[in-house]
Amino acid sequence: MPAITVDDLTVLDRVTKPGLGDQPRPVWQVTTAPEGYEGEGFPVRRAFAGIDLRQLDPFVMMDQMGEVDYAPGEPKGTPWHPHRGFETVTYIIDGVFDHHDSHGGGGSITDGDTQWMTAGSGLLHIEAPPEWLVEKGGLFHGIQLWVNLPRDAKMNDPRYQDIRSGQVALLTTPDAGALVRVIAGSVDGHAGPGSTFTPMSLVHATIEPGARLDLPWAADYNALVYVLNGRGTVGVEGRPIRMGQSAVLGSGDYLTVTADRTQEGRSPQLDVIVVGGRPIKEPIAWAGPFVMNTKSEVLDAYTDFQKGRFGHIPA
Repeated sequence: MPAITVDDLTVLDRVTKPGLGDQPRPVWQVTTAPEGYEGEGFPVRRAFAGIDLRQLDPFVMMDQMGEVDYAPGEPKGTPWHPHRGFETVTYIIDGVFDHHDSHGGGGSITDGDTQWMTAGSGLLHIEAPPEWLVEKGGLFHGIQLWVNLPRDAKMNDPRYQDIRSGQVALLTTPDAGALVRVIAGSVDGHAGPGSTFTPMSLVHATIEPGARLDLPWAADYNALVYVLNGRGTVGVEGRPIRMGQSAVLGSGDYLTVTADRTQEGRSPQLDVIVVGGRPIKEPIAWAGPFVMNTKSEVLDAYTDFQKGRFGHIPA
């Protein structure tokens, strides 16, 4: 897995062990992501399907894109499409993705890079593999997370953040059994590079077979764990979890993920995405590419899109 790694984890800062009185987060629910296709036909797992939006708040959805090994001519992306009212966070683990939008944002991301696009008041954008990759084929794997915006930020100007893999904060556990990549927010006082309107944290952790991660987590944030690959357990109660499954955790001071001692050959470690944020607690009206507070605001978004108010596709 080419996302940024460290040969010697012992050189990294350690996350703090749970202290006396710190409460572990219980497991409320484990769900299995249904598989489907997005855009021009690339495979996805709907990571948070089946989870109540009130438990997801401030998130709307998350897709695991791939993992797929494309033959030459097979790589696919999305056509031009609109967004309004939220942020898209695209984290590429394997492969290359190009992004362009109607406000001039864009670029290429690969192997641990993240593009953080605040759609805000509205824009058009496209995501696709570069032409050379379409011709060559290759491995493609990543996630896209949709982060809701509060009512007073939904019509902010669009913004784009280009986060390179070398910028993320890297941590390990007291026994150096896990690599913790902090992409956004703050974990145990260590801040990631992503800047967010909605207070939240986003982590990609790789856990060695048999190792345990006790991850401090802000008490006022919700917490969700999604397994990218491998097998293990979640929570101090040891609830089994495997690739393509999500866990919704209750309140507490830290969360626990443990990797099984035996992993499958193609996934020698357990890789998880951990995400959480402060709930916005506002009504959601969600239709396709628009996430607003009311049905009338969604209808306004469709009208503005049809009238060309989201900008124009660059030449």
